[in-house]
Amino acid sequence: MSTSTAKTDESVELPKPRFNKDGFGYTKDFDLSFVKQMHDSLQEERVRLTGQAKRLEDEAHQLVEEAEMGDVQFDDEGGEGDTMVVERERDLALSAQAREAVEEIDSALGRIMAGTYGYSTLSGRPIPRERLEAIPWSTELVEEKVGGIGR
Repeated sequence: MSTSTAKTDESVELPKPRFNKDGFGYTKDFDLSFVKQMHDSLQEERVRLTGQAKRLEDEAHQLVEEAEMGDVQFDDEGGEGDTMVVERERDLALSAQAREAVEEIDSALGRIMAGTYGYSTLSGRPIPRERLEAIPWSTELVEEKVGGIGR
């Protein structure tokens, strides 16, 4: 940004970020070593969740293929067809959740590169490090998330 401070949606001024040679933005609240640590955590979680989403999608498709091969009984007595549908839908829902988390991680990685990582997108206040360490892609303070400040 060309201004001296970054802005959140509510035009709260954020500290002016500095950038290292890799393009990581850091501030007085979130030093470079912390930002690097969070970047690495985000990358590891991204790889894990992408793999999980792919495995779940593969399992869901495998259930369909097995059903097409005639291995599953779809009559009133069997009940196996219903179980297969539930398992497939569960796998697809879990895969979608994992992919959504990957999108949130990608957004957090973008905030690192923009120098706004670690600040609430609602209030512009710093998110506690403990929260970021637990959920590195957090965008809000706990009290904002549960309907407190700004709601």
